[in-house]
Amino acid sequence: MANAVGDARRDLESRTLARLDGDFARLIYLASTRDYNSGRYEHDGLNYRFTKRVAEEALTAAHREVFVSLALGTLEDLVAQLERYMRSGCAQPVELLTAWNDSEAYRILPPALEDPLTVKLFMSNVKVALAIVTPSWTEGRPSQDPRCASQLLPPAR
Repeated sequence: MANAVGDARRDLESRTLARLDGDFARLIYLASTRDYNSGRYEHDGLNYRFTKRVAEEALTAAHREVFVSLALGTLEDLVAQLERYMRSGCAQPVELLTAWNDSEAYRILPPALEDPLTVKLFMSNVKVALAIVTPSWTEGRPSQDPRCASQLLPPAR
């Protein structure tokens, strides 16, 4: 079965995840394959090629791997991944920022049963990343390049 899960992971990587722009987009995609009522992962393509159990194990492992990479990576990398996701056109940047800042929709991104400390670190870092990114994507800042939130305004003197 371990070999089948590996095959399913490679299939997931080559056919689906490789087409997504960055780890943040991959994390959002993988989290969306989880049924929030049952906690089970579903992917029609993998279910067709492999058993449901193998597909679910592959999705679970891929979700955890991408999550841990982002959660334990640097804040600078997380900000870059968030900006990359925002530029990818998956959502209108201002709408995404408003929704994420108001409702904290990113709370659904961690895998179930993940280490609570890692989840807290991720949540904290996403909040900080949003605080860094938001000013340069909101209106009223014509001197800012909306494609790069890391261009913060210099401190007031």
